[in-house]
Amino acid sequence: MSISTVFAEPNSRNRQVLRDIIRAIDLPVQFGGGLRSTRDVEQVIELGVTRAVVGTVAAESIEKLKTMIRYARQHLVVGIDAKQGQVVTHGWEKEEALSAVTLARRVAEIGIERIVYTDVLRDGILEGPNIEQTCMIARESGLQVTASGGVPSLEDLRQLKLFSPCGIDGVIVGKAPYEHRFTLEAALSAMT
Repeated sequence: MSISTVFAEPNSRNRQVLRDIIRAIDLPVQFGGGLRSTRDVEQVIELGVTRAVVGTVAAESIEKLKTMIRYARQHLVVGIDAKQGQVVTHGWEKEEALSAVTLARRVAEIGIERIVYTDVLRDGILEGPNIEQTCMIARESGLQVTASGGVPSLEDLRQLKLFSPCGIDGVIVGKAPYEHRFTLEAALSAMT
């Protein structure tokens, strides 16, 4: 299990919250949002982050991503956010002329081992994850994929678990527990 949070400026309130979370819990912490340089990645790893998630940089500069890999391969995860199969970057504000599948293949070729895949049209609306697209990303890239976006129920978690043979081996849930649709304990139980 891991915890994800949003990143802002290096000395921001979010950075302090990250420090506090890492000190307060004994769980792996996954951190992403706004990590666009090797130094950004270094700083969060130095704080104790287990996985640093980069997205925009992966879509915009494979060379920068290669530099990050040299420093932090075992900690680096690529977040692929997509809208109708096309990559979106900069907090979902910019649509790239790049498909999610193409980006997944590219990052696999240079040594990334894990993707967090988010269908942005489903994120936060609790209408179910895009299992078909997530599985396709896993199959086409050959990478392990963490599904993200739209998980409303324990049944959806059970469905995702059925697709582990295609490469989906994790899931991020956000809104559902806050809306008391299920507890973390029930979610963990459904996934074991």
